[in-house]
Amino acid sequence: MKKIELLSPVGNKEMLKQAIHNGADAVYLAGTKYGARAYADNFSEEELINAIKYAHLYGVKIYITINTLIFESEVKDFIKYVEFLYKNGVDAVIMQDIGMICLVRKKFPNLEIHASTQCHNHNESGIQLLKSLGVTRVVMAREMSLDEINDINVDIEKEVFVYGALCVCYSGCCLFSSLNGGRSGNRGECTQCCRLPYKLIKNNKVVELKDKYLLSTKELNTMDNVGRLIDSNIDSLKIEGRMKSPYYVGYVTRLYRILIDKYYNGEDVKLTKEEVINLKKLFNRCFTNGYLFNDNDIMNIQSPNHQGISIGKVLKVDKRYIYIQLYHDNLYQEDGIRFQNSVKGMIVNRLYNDKLLLVSSVTRGNIAVVDNKFQVNVNDIVLKTVDKNLVNELSKYLEKKIDICFKVKAVIDKKLEIVIYDNDGNEMVDYGEVIDKAINKEVSENDIVKCLSKVGNTPFRIHHIDICKDDNIFISLKNINEVRRGLIDKLINVRENKKKDIIIHNDNLEDDFILSDNKYYLNVLVRNEEQLKCSLDNHIDNIYVTDYELYNKYKEYENIYYRTSRINSKYREFSNCNLLVGELGSVYKYKDNNYIVGDYYLNITNKESIWFLNRNHVKRVTLSVELSDREIENIMDKNYNVEMIIYGKLELMVMKYCPLKKNLDYCSKCMDNKDKFYLEDRYGELFPITRENCLTHIMQSKNIDKISNIDKYMQMGICNYRLELFDEDYAECEKLIKKVRYNLNK
Repeated sequence: MKKIELLSPVGNKEMLKQAIHNGADAVYLAGTKYGARAYADNFSEEELINAIKYAHLYGVKIYITINTLIFESEVKDFIKYVEFLYKNGVDAVIMQDIGMICLVRKKFPNLEIHASTQCHNHNESGIQLLKSLGVTRVVMAREMSLDEINDINVDIEKEVFVYGALCVCYSGCCLFSSLNGGRSGNRGECTQCCRLPYKLIKNNKVVELKDKYLLSTKELNTMDNVGRLIDSNIDSLKIEGRMKSPYYVGYVTRLYRILIDKYYNGEDVKLTKEEVINLKKLFNRCFTNGYLFNDNDIMNIQSPNHQGISIGKVLKVDKRYIYIQLYHDNLYQEDGIRFQNSVKGMIVNRLYNDKLLLVSSVTRGNIAVVDNKFQVNVNDIVLKTVDKNLVNELSKYLEKKIDICFKVKAVIDKKLEIVIYDNDGNEMVDYGEVIDKAINKEVSENDIVKCLSKVGNTPFRIHHIDICKDDNIFISLKNINEVRRGLIDKLINVRENKKKDIIIHNDNLEDDFILSDNKYYLNVLVRNEEQLKCSLDNHIDNIYVTDYELYNKYKEYENIYYRTSRINSKYREFSNCNLLVGELGSVYKYKDNNYIVGDYYLNITNKESIWFLNRNHVKRVTLSVELSDREIENIMDKNYNVEMIIYGKLELMVMKYCPLKKNLDYCSKCMDNKDKFYLEDRYGELFPITRENCLTHIMQSKNIDKISNIDKYMQMGICNYRLELFDEDYAECEKLIKKVRYNLNK
């Protein structure tokens, strides 16, 4: 029976040690380039080499995240970096960019690739496509239930997040940070817009709500369901947390290790009360079992911050001090506390008792006094967010030891022969001096065992020593020790430098792109019949329709396309149809018997991705809206048949969660009513909320408008231009169409 893998996050060297020595089977981390956590400490190239050796020494696999979108200008450096990782023995790379997956598979055919959750792995068809590319593992979307994952019938490893922070948006589908903060989540620079406060607007009026963090999720915690996870067809349990502390990583890893091992041993799998409290102290935004276990209550809209545990309330406040009645826990000097209602926090540098004497601790049931550094109110709830004693305790750990065995052959007039081996199949032999017959005192088995057992501060411990020797022999104990040291050094070297055979293909990318016909086309995406009629009346070249019933009504027109959903668990049947598709499963499902155009949701940022889609019968590819003009120019060294969005209100997020249902107990039946909803941010920007097929879409507050720059894009070789309409009426549509045509023809 294959044992499930425990996979832990690593953001720095101390986290690496905590993860390994607390029981991780594998770790994932990033270098300083191309990882989806750009603001973690991460590892330099020298540190990466040392990390790989350290993990392999202890029999732990190491996966490197290179799971960002890669711009064309970065491709050469990216491949050089992958080659560096490959040659230094990484066990796998975790990737998002579909073009780079193709290129890496071609150049390094035996380098294992895991498809990041940023690949939007949420259905069987998409996973089939990744499998066909040679991807060996997929990280499943957090929105999938355990039953849905079990139903994925593809011979590929499945990895799921089981603990840590959640994204409210389907991963790989979020443009909120990129289009509003200038830092792309697809490039590892997410500004966490979902953790900011928002107002809910209904029909231009503010909905009065108690809470304001309308997109902020709880923390995932599946420790109560470890048995169900092990019994599923999941291969790896992944902990989130490269931006967390080393002791957080160590403790969460330790608890999952204990629970997993207990389940395999048939023991009761349950956390103690103390362990639950410790988890809350380390970090929590309240816990949820997540969509994985059909827990739809994934939101904590009260606060985006670490909640800690409640320890008491404010009893009194004066100019100098805050008096706290402790109910649930002790308070120690250097603990961290936060006042829940005022959302202000502090480290307790000076702690007083109720007599205002400096103390190192105040026990539960008594009054603790701290300096008044800011205004708080009486009865404010006091949370402990840092437990100094817990941190000190978790900073220490027992180092993992590797079982080794020795076999000794000691025959008179022959060289001493010692073999060392471990449980991973490593075995080596070395020889000592020629063995003499003892003149005085013979060397006993016990003497040999004592010498070989001196493994000291090495990562090893003795499991067994097997000795075959003649009677009455003499061996220099110094020589036994020398052979032992040499063998241990060799075993360390072999374990640290475990690598696959290096196979590198240097062929260039196949140049079989679909090229444009050098004619200019204006394409329009419409959301209602008025927009569609305007497009038809104005002889638009290609019209993309979002409404399925509307598409069916007009599909006899050769230039009408249906835009398929970004989220698909079940697919509509299409044959000989025009489709605009935005996820890999739809490419795989429809590529053989339909005319397919790739949408901007496919995150196309380099030529290799265009080539991949062309090879899979996608006739035209829409470029990512995250590309700068310079990067578009870098791609367009030929007139590839690509499309560019030059106007429209873009989609920022697609969510399984519905803020209308959560806050208003209001089901819009996916927009069957006339009410209009928005999120309003701190700057007064309004982001429209739409619902379709029980999914929530957050739209950009402003339209992008690049119409006046069409001449520049024409010079680059782009021939297809799209208008993405939202709520424009007939007159506004017509005005936009005329403006584009004027710029195309001037």
